[in-house]
Amino acid sequence: MKDRELFRIGEVSKLFHVSISILRHYDKIGLLCPEYTDSETGYRYYSTRQFECLNTIRYLRALDIPLDEISKVIKNRNTDDIANLLLRQRKEVIKRKNELEMIERKIDNRLKQLQDALSSEIGVIKEEIKGERRLALINKKLAPKNYLDLEHSIREIEKTEKTPVTFLGKVGVGISENNLNEHRYKAYDMVFIILEEEDSFKGSTILLPAESCVTVRFRGGHENAPRYYEMLIKYIENNKYKISGFSKEITMIDYGLTDDVSKFVTEIQIPVEK
Repeated sequence: MKDRELFRIGEVSKLFHVSISILRHYDKIGLLCPEYTDSETGYRYYSTRQFECLNTIRYLRALDIPLDEISKVIKNRNTDDIANLLLRQRKEVIKRKNELEMIERKIDNRLKQLQDALSSEIGVIKEEIKGERRLALINKKLAPKNYLDLEHSIREIEKTEKTPVTFLGKVGVGISENNLNEHRYKAYDMVFIILEEEDSFKGSTILLPAESCVTVRFRGGHENAPRYYEMLIKYIENNKYKISGFSKEITMIDYGLTDDVSKFVTEIQIPVEK
């Protein structure tokens, strides 16, 4: 103890900007033990010999390397182990970076969709081109009164996936071309999830080509939809268009975003040939 300068734990904490609690934790797990501990006072003392080791630990922690990996390197230090550790961590960082970039794109997409929904022209019929879309879809007869009635069907779509499909505002129901032509709007023939480019989905999907659609947005949920279907069908008939596929009724703002029913926005899209 007398042949080298010793520093109390508080001094080491200030020198290295590492909290006392962390230094105590390192001691507890055997990663960095004090040079000397006073048996009477319990004070911990560190020598300059340990400074390099602490600096290495601090550096590797700054790279977000787990303590158990650092411990292995510290106890058996050599250049090969350090290099391999850094290479493994680099791969992990790249993986997490890609995941964060995907999350960023999802957030951007959701913000655009939310702003689009909030700026909706309610009750106005429009003719629009809807771009190519990938859908996870199941054909199933259902008559939901609101978004919550679709939950079981959504879980059916997801059941083959190893990881949950993350979505918000991408769920829809559809009415077949035949039922649209027969003016039957009170029940649906299918439920689907619109998948984004970033979505990893292993189950069966369909790829819809770009479609020319007649659309309308309204306040409320599925229970309010029939009158708007009738409005769209009359518009299609008056313009002598031909229905060319199943409808897409998509809740843009619903219980997933707000409890205020007056702010719900739903869009109906009916593909047509002109």
